[in-house]
Amino acid sequence: MKNGKRVAIGARPPANPQADAWVRQGDGADIGKTDLYTARLTLDVTPALRARIKIEAFTRGLTVAEMLRALLEDEFPEKPQ
Repeated sequence: MKNGKRVAIGARPPANPQADAWVRQGDGADIGKTDLYTARLTLDVTPALRARIKIEAFTRGLTVAEMLRALLEDEFPEKPQ
C-alpha cells in the first residue's frame, strides 16, 4: 500500500482436481528436496549451539539440514514392518 490505494483481491477460484493432481505430480525430470522431505521440523537452540552446528556442517562439507537429517536417521532408523 505505497500510495494509500487499496486493491481488491478477487475470490479464490474453484478447486480443480485435475490441476491439483498435475501440480502434485510434477514433471518427473528431477527429484528435489521437496520430493524427499515434506515435513518441516522447528527446533529452538541457543545461538552458541547453532553456531557450533553450522561450523561442524561447514567443516564436513555438508549443509546443516543434510547433517541433521543424517544424525536423526542414525538415531531413529526406520523399523522393518
